Amino acid sequence: MTGTAAHPVADEERLRRWRLVLGGAAEPALGELTGAGDAAVDKALGAVYDTNRGGGRSSGDRSGGLGRSAPRVARWLGDIRTYFPSTVVEVMQRDAVDRLGLTQLLLEPELMEAVEPDVHLVGTLLSLNRVIPETTKSTARMVVGKVVEEIEERIAARTVAAVSGALNRATRTTRPKPRDIDFDRTIRKNLANYLPEQRTIIAEHLVGYGRRSQAVHRDVILAIDQSGSMASSVVYSSVFGAVLASMRALRTSLVVFDTEVVDLTDKLSDPVDVLFGTQLGGGTYINRAIAYCESLITRPTDSLFFLISDLYEGGVREEMLRRINAMKEAGVQVVVLLALSDDGAPSYDRENAAALAALGVPAFACTPDRFPDLLAEALNRGDLRHWGTDGM
Repeated sequence: MTGTAAHPVADEERLRRWRLVLGGAAEPALGELTGAGDAAVDKALGAVYDTNRGGGRSSGDRSGGLGRSAPRVARWLGDIRTYFPSTVVEVMQRDAVDRLGLTQLLLEPELMEAVEPDVHLVGTLLSLNRVIPETTKSTARMVVGKVVEEIEERIAARTVAAVSGALNRATRTTRPKPRDIDFDRTIRKNLANYLPEQRTIIAEHLVGYGRRSQAVHRDVILAIDQSGSMASSVVYSSVFGAVLASMRALRTSLVVFDTEVVDLTDKLSDPVDVLFGTQLGGGTYINRAIAYCESLITRPTDSLFFLISDLYEGGVREEMLRRINAMKEAGVQVVVLLALSDDGAPSYDRENAAALAALGVPAFACTPDRFPDLLAEALNRGDLRHWGTDGM
């Protein structure tokens, strides 16, 4: 009886799937879709595959459902990443290029003149990285390069200043050269030696900033989740990585991951190259990325590890947490950023974030403007727990 009762449900699901495949033309025979979710999926499919929309169109005339609007294209790309697995998304993007001229829409000079390039547009272009023809990639690089340049102008100087200050404060000396004396600390340390009659302090103990040599003093590793929802974070993280790589006192590594891990450190001299080395979308194996990053750590107490991810783990969750805890116990300063963007409160795996907090590893979102301050505090091994409440 149980098997017989299940047949109507199976038949209903089969009709639903055929209706989604065949589109609105099959509705008289297969019935209407029910539920907002199915309607949204049907709309995303129809934007590329429907015929005879709008009335009187021939079977060979596609509807052009994305219209000639970059924002509409961006929304559509986000929708298909939500509703379909990465393998299907890649096929749909290629079909959109072939059927609707999507690449031409995004890369036409007229559109680029009308639309101000921003981080979200860069994310859209990068999500199409694999299907953009070679002949038009130069235009895409131009757009991405403009946005990267604007971000660098916004954050580079502050980042360099914050990092330099943090590294200088980390080293104190009691035998400083005159130009390196920290007068404020020196005065405080010698207040007991104040001579009222002379109205002066005898500075028996000098405190100064130690001059850093050209040696590398900190290792910074950025591990960036390149799933589709992290597009803005990927852009900002890549630019920050390039800025940090330009500083001799730091050894900076940049790793991107989905189900695979790619080390892009050798491209850090050009953040545009880094961005075109990413591929937004796909699943996420955080544990695999952490395992690779562990192999890069040779000086745990001098290492700072940033995991930039929404923490939706497709691999072994317990192993991911074990590896992060092992890093922390070895002396690595570990920081988890749920987002590095201006997009507001992110969606993230709250269970994994809570588990990290229980291990003493802060997990929070941060805006690009606040990241230099966060970086400086992390380099000084400060307590970052308060960033979880006011970091974004």
